Amino acid sequence: MKTLITKLRQTAGRHAAVALIAIVGLASVVTYEVVKPISARAATPAPAPAAAGLDDNSINALLSLDRAMETLAARVTPATVNVAVTSKSKPDATDAQIPDELQRFFGGPGMGPRMQIIPRGPQIERGIGSGVIISPDGYIVTNAHVVDGATDIRVTMSDRKILPAKLIGTDPLTDLAVIKIEGSNFPSVPWGDSTSLHPGQTVLAFGNPFGFRFTVTRGIVSALNRPNPSEDRRKPGAFIQTDAAINPGNSGGPLVNAHGEVVGINTFLVSGSGQFAGMGFAIPTQIVRPTVETLIKDGKVTHGYIGIGIADVTPENSKFFKLSDASGALVSQVEDGSPGAKGGLKIGDVITELNGEKVADAGQLQVEVGQKRPGTVVKLGLIRDGKSMTLPVTLEAMGSRDKTGNEIGESGPGKMRWGIGLSDLTPDVRDQIQAPSDLHGAVVEQVQPGSAADDAGLRRGDVIMQVNRQDVKDASDVKDALANVPKGQDALVLVWSNGGNTFRVLHAPEGM
Repeated sequence: MKTLITKLRQTAGRHAAVALIAIVGLASVVTYEVVKPISARAATPAPAPAAAGLDDNSINALLSLDRAMETLAARVTPATVNVAVTSKSKPDATDAQIPDELQRFFGGPGMGPRMQIIPRGPQIERGIGSGVIISPDGYIVTNAHVVDGATDIRVTMSDRKILPAKLIGTDPLTDLAVIKIEGSNFPSVPWGDSTSLHPGQTVLAFGNPFGFRFTVTRGIVSALNRPNPSEDRRKPGAFIQTDAAINPGNSGGPLVNAHGEVVGINTFLVSGSGQFAGMGFAIPTQIVRPTVETLIKDGKVTHGYIGIGIADVTPENSKFFKLSDASGALVSQVEDGSPGAKGGLKIGDVITELNGEKVADAGQLQVEVGQKRPGTVVKLGLIRDGKSMTLPVTLEAMGSRDKTGNEIGESGPGKMRWGIGLSDLTPDVRDQIQAPSDLHGAVVEQVQPGSAADDAGLRRGDVIMQVNRQDVKDASDVKDALANVPKGQDALVLVWSNGGNTFRVLHAPEGM
């Protein structure tokens, strides 16, 4: 019995020991599981408190800039308007489309009034652009291509009021137009001096891109005196280049300086896609203001014309013309019978002065001459073979000749009868248009919009082979034949175009 009791005690002791070990183990586990999260929480760094906002003293410059921009935008926006245009397309709408190479400059049809082109007879087209009120009595500046062909013009103000507008006048050469709304005490923006601009200056562009009304973008003056991308060398350049975003619909809107003054009118962009790519262009007020004032006064603008081709003098070419510095306008072409030819200008002359004022480059001379009226006598200071001399030149009206210097058929001063510019079919031109070797006639170099030639569907690069069933050999033959068509009568022309021949009728303009 004693032995049994001893064994029972030993067994109970072992069980107790196991139980004790189990209890201690459980306690350890419980302790670990309780302590572990606390330890982990203690090891993880607490989130940093929210940073306090910067005080005004540390960002004073930025706040001042913001307030200045807000004040400027609030000042100009009420004078910026949305211009909605209704127009009629021509019967052959396909031919009226903007060529691909020009769409990248004008941003496609959206920059002007033609938003959609349907190749079926006359169509109603609608489009939008921008404009800026420049006087309290409601005169508005916009682009000529915005209101081109308009049958109805509506202006939306910043307070959403919609007012009818009438067309005062357009100047396609500078792409400027003036429209007017009736009323008084309209908000307006003053003129600024574009000649005082410098690259790097802050400018703001206002307008209605893609129909998003009353948009403002900010940028700088990227460059000045940019040339005109048009093939028509008569059109002035001197454009302001800016990186302030200009998109389709911004055409006609103002580009303003930090004083809230209009220094340019937004007109086109350069982009491979037709959308803004950092290069927008505005017409400088040195061109805009005198053009607008003349349109308001006379309803039209007639530009002075010398009839010469000019280029900039460069450090590379100046030594060949015996010049002491690289400034002035180098005469590269003198058109036969032009004012420049009559005045004695020659290829190789370097024009250094206009009426006693220094001429810096070709662009400046082109702008200043274009702003003068026909009949004005200008004194051109020039250097010829190293010798200084002065020649008086009497300006003629631009439009009496086409961009290549060829005369355009007229009936009376400044009234274009057929609206067509011609040149001879030279071997180089024949290669360019891929004309057959046995083709003879005159090449169409220019077609005046809205003219008889335009209505007949003639386009640049077409070749006129016959006039009224009579063969013609060159541009002179065509000019003579068209000039001999009796007043009020139509003319029949046989035209080679894109590899095929067609007869076209040039309808006599009314009264011509």
